[in-house]
Amino acid sequence: MKLICGLGNPGREYERHRHNIGFMVVEAMLSRARAELNQEKFAAKVGQGTLAGERVLFVEPQTFMNLSGRSVAEAARFYKIAPEDVLVIHDELDLPMGRLQLKAGGGSGGHNGLKSIVGSLGSEAFIRLRFGIDKPEGPNARERVAGYVLSNFDDGERRQLEELIPRALDMTECWVREGLSVAMNRFNRKA
Repeated sequence: MKLICGLGNPGREYERHRHNIGFMVVEAMLSRARAELNQEKFAAKVGQGTLAGERVLFVEPQTFMNLSGRSVAEAARFYKIAPEDVLVIHDELDLPMGRLQLKAGGGSGGHNGLKSIVGSLGSEAFIRLRFGIDKPEGPNARERVAGYVLSNFDDGERRQLEELIPRALDMTECWVREGLSVAMNRFNRKA
């Protein structure tokens, strides 16, 4: 069994924010996996389905980003899922908009959701699907990061999402079916 977690913040007011791209990808994946988030446990919305012939537990933490690790760790322990079988889909400021990248392990890169997962899971070995959202530029860019990630995608970016989200689904499905190195080789080079 694999665990696929999309990161985001609960509530309608956050729905379309850049920080919620993980939720958006998981929700798009549900129909492919014939699944729905029909349970509430582990302080998350959860559901089970099948992707590439493998059982998958989908998790959307409802704790807000900074405490996401609690949901991921509780679900992984309950279902006895190793960190290497956990995929976390998250927004990535350090990648340009349009760039998607799979990777295993690594630090949190300042992402509070990842920091929480590393702390709660007690491991950095989980897989990440980094969804590039770019970052603010110019004066005071650093101070504007929080407002940037907690804002909606602009019209041009929303049009890009129509191609990017299906690509994220293909990457995830390839990871489930053929493993990380095949998925990385196939998808990480494509801009």
